Amino acid sequence: MQNPTLHIRRVGIDTWRENVAYLHRDCPVVRAEGFQALSKVTVHANGQAIAAVLNVVDDERIVPPCDLGLSKEAFARLQVEEGHAARIEHAEPPPSIAALHRKIAGERLGRADLFAVMADIAAARYSKIELAAFVVATNQFELDRDEVLHLTEAMIAAGQRIDWRQDIGLGPVVDKHCIGGIPGNRTSMLVVPIVTAHGMWCPKTSSRAITSPAGTADTMEVLAEVELPMERLQKIVRSTRGCLAWGGTADLSPADDILISVERPLAIDSPGQMVASILSKKIAAGSTHLVLDIPVGPSAKVRSMPEANRLKRLFEYVAGRLGLQLEVMVSDGRQPIGRGVGPVLEARDVMQVLQNDPEAPQDLRQKALWLAGRMIEFDPDVRGGEGWRIARDILESGRALAQMQALIDAQGRRGAPSPTAALLHEVRAPRSGVVVAADNHRLARIARLSGAPQVPEAGIDLRVRLGDTVQEGQLLYRIHARFDADLQFARELAETDSGWRIGSSTELPRDFVASE
Repeated sequence: MQNPTLHIRRVGIDTWRENVAYLHRDCPVVRAEGFQALSKVTVHANGQAIAAVLNVVDDERIVPPCDLGLSKEAFARLQVEEGHAARIEHAEPPPSIAALHRKIAGERLGRADLFAVMADIAAARYSKIELAAFVVATNQFELDRDEVLHLTEAMIAAGQRIDWRQDIGLGPVVDKHCIGGIPGNRTSMLVVPIVTAHGMWCPKTSSRAITSPAGTADTMEVLAEVELPMERLQKIVRSTRGCLAWGGTADLSPADDILISVERPLAIDSPGQMVASILSKKIAAGSTHLVLDIPVGPSAKVRSMPEANRLKRLFEYVAGRLGLQLEVMVSDGRQPIGRGVGPVLEARDVMQVLQNDPEAPQDLRQKALWLAGRMIEFDPDVRGGEGWRIARDILESGRALAQMQALIDAQGRRGAPSPTAALLHEVRAPRSGVVVAADNHRLARIARLSGAPQVPEAGIDLRVRLGDTVQEGQLLYRIHARFDADLQFARELAETDSGWRIGSSTELPRDFVASE
């Protein structure tokens, strides 16, 4: 017997990358078909069909008994008007569910398996529970290098892919990416205007924060629109040679964006998933050359040079098989880069560097020039070793600032950045001595507890660096928050351990040295 027709109601609940359907407990369909909460269902309307997870409600103000509620995500994906007729039925398991179960059991997955899993994830056929199982399984049973290669290929195949060759022929399309884990470190927002001012193409698409207080997309959004549909993104790049956009709305590697929605609350970023996520996004965006930054430090994602070299070889293997020219650069990850941690504070740092402000954080400036210089050396007309000087001249001349303003205008200027959040707490040195260590993870967590990145103007404003001599009571950093509860959470964590360790000069680590 066919299910009775229901009428669609948009339920204003953000389920973040998951389709959720809502039926009243007294709905005839619930009683007749035996639907239970968290059942997987298929919704049909106007020739379209989506998979969803069912929630059963008792409140008619959410969904009356003869309506079918859809979350914001599900309503947008189904693309019909409110009130449109729809029917609902039990969903068949995703075709790739057997492959998921094999991975949970620790088995190796082949190319066809991973293509099937990514296709089902991109089509929203997996529930958050199943997504979490995949993320945990690929973290617990580490992917081998061929699984990572096939996962990357599958992520690319599940979305759109840009080809810039009709615009620039065989010239390089460059990009830069950092694996993350270092608070601040907003070099991409400096590298892109420098490199595009040189005349190179750099369509930079970035993720939002996964486990950090801000991603490049979160910080750029302080200044300009970052949610750019594919056609608009391409138009902007053709007019300015670059962009600083969020990859999600461009449908580049959409399965990765869905997986990130689970990785964020689990705080999982396994090496295989990381490589596939980064390289799939770059290749889908049409990049042919990539500079990859791997920070190394005691509290970075990568803790040692042997670990960095293993990750480097995995990146190089996958990139080489997919035709992406890659240069991996290992950098000092012992402490945050820049002063601000949080979107508004990091945007302030970026603009200070672009404006050649004497107060600009010099570590951020120098690292951005180092990375931009290596990217500029992808230009066949630039001799090796000349990139840093060219990048410095572009920055000091004001050309990088002018290019950034052009990018902001092209993407859609958001007006003057918001001031930092009004609620304030100052964290001070508990004793006199020398700053001998930083805990990146703890500083990032304090900034997140203050509200960042969901509250863009929240975060922490650093006032010391490794090697600084401080006096008891001297300011280490300020915590900014919009809400009292956020400030209290951040303050309590900072009072337990500020994230900076004060000791003697003999405890200072030796200068960072990266092996080639």
